[in-house]
Amino acid sequence: MADHNELGKKGEQLAIDFLIEEGYLILEKNYRYQKAEVDIIAQKEDILAVVEVKTRSTDYFGNPQDFVNPKKIKLLLSAIDYYVIEKDLDVEVRFDIIGIIYQNNTSKIEHLKDAFLHF
Repeated sequence: MADHNELGKKGEQLAIDFLIEEGYLILEKNYRYQKAEVDIIAQKEDILAVVEVKTRSTDYFGNPQDFVNPKKIKLLLSAIDYYVIEKDLDVEVRFDIIGIIYQNNTSKIEHLKDAFLHF
């Protein structure tokens, strides 16, 4: 498997561990709907957090979270609409980004809550 794929898997696991530590219940990992893939769907109290994880080995080209584009946001919105209806959930939905810089077995994690409000 390519190095960037391994880095992505490592980042997703770091994000899951981080969310669990913060009191979230992980409901889904790599949830797929049509062309969309949601990295993590987690719940904390009555908040359903839809989490996009971006992992990079350096911030030389920008912060990892800067690589979430409008097309990805649109795909995530449609996927989570379907998910909430399918599961008949009565929750507030929030879209988060977890940006991770992972280098030399150390990581810097930044959790941006309600991240899509900034787009």
